[in-house]
Amino acid sequence: MLNQLKAIIQYLLPKQFLTIIFGWLAKKQLGKVTTWMIKGFCKLYRVDLSEAKLTNAADYKTFNDFFARELKEDAREIDTAENSIIMPADGVLSQFGTIQDSQLLQAKGHFYSLESLVACHPDMIKYFQNGSYATTYLSPKNYHRFHMPCDGTLREMIYVPGSLFSVSKATTESIPNIFARNERVICLFETELGPMAQILVGATIVGSIEVDWAGIITPPREGIMKRWTYSDEIKLSKGQDMGCFKLGSTVITLFASNAIEFSNNLKVGDVTRVGQKLAERI
Repeated sequence: MLNQLKAIIQYLLPKQFLTIIFGWLAKKQLGKVTTWMIKGFCKLYRVDLSEAKLTNAADYKTFNDFFARELKEDAREIDTAENSIIMPADGVLSQFGTIQDSQLLQAKGHFYSLESLVACHPDMIKYFQNGSYATTYLSPKNYHRFHMPCDGTLREMIYVPGSLFSVSKATTESIPNIFARNERVICLFETELGPMAQILVGATIVGSIEVDWAGIITPPREGIMKRWTYSDEIKLSKGQDMGCFKLGSTVITLFASNAIEFSNNLKVGDVTRVGQKLAERI
């Protein structure tokens, strides 16, 4: 009942307006006010700043600087085994498994289609049919940067406009097709495993999605799909920083059929940390 109430609130909220206002506020340099807000946020969500390169709230000029914070060099250990695939983000493993009949599990009782997730891109539908997927939810308390799960060469990036529903556990269990309805950035890579995609899903109050090779992808929110193609100029290694959310959201990682095998000890709800083993190459 409570989840249904939260879902109704999500439908009624002016999500775009709230996100625009928060995004505007988050990039303002407000001095002591910014420091006070960051300290309050850290206390409310139990954010551990001791892992960050800048450990003092006063060192961040804006809220966005705080959200995009980098970690100390030794804060995350990367599994360097040749066949290992690593977690792309700190958060919670909300779902993972095999894409069966083009369906991915969003939450108990809720499925969504591969076609809708990749905006009906014919090549990606072919690449990931009967493949594997892992969904990582980044809450407000988490480190907000996302990383490469394996070595790869970027081939394509697509911005898909959409809604900005919350992607918290309560709403993913109540609102159908959230990940295929929300704004997202799809990054397609060529890897030794075959094609691999990292899909960066927007949400309410996520003021920005940014990637290291192109900067801020959203905003602006112009309501049109955008596409970029690449040859061999952008190569990223396992564990390398890809970009950030300006507040938490979700990363969906797609692999081709028979490319990987998930670690035996994984279960839905596991806490994830960048660099930990997610799977290994078959």
